[in-house]
Amino acid sequence: MAKVELSDFQKKFFAQGTGQTLFTAKEFEEGLAQAKAEIMAVAIQTTKQAIAIEREACAQVAQQAGFDELAHAIRTRMHRAD
Repeated sequence: MAKVELSDFQKKFFAQGTGQTLFTAKEFEEGLAQAKAEIMAVAIQTTKQAIAIEREACAQVAQQAGFDELAHAIRTRMHRAD
């Protein structure tokens, strides 16, 4: 990652700030925890969807190859996993 040189204004701003408290440390921690929970929920749901798509594709390949029982087993497993 390239090092970025700050302007004099930026250095002064970061050193002094605005003098206003935007939020407390507790509010920050609560917000951070909420954001982490939301990110994890989205990640879990996305992973479930990706697995379902992959299993359906596998079932289609098995069925096209003439392995109907295997395709059925893959699809049955897919519904039990939900």
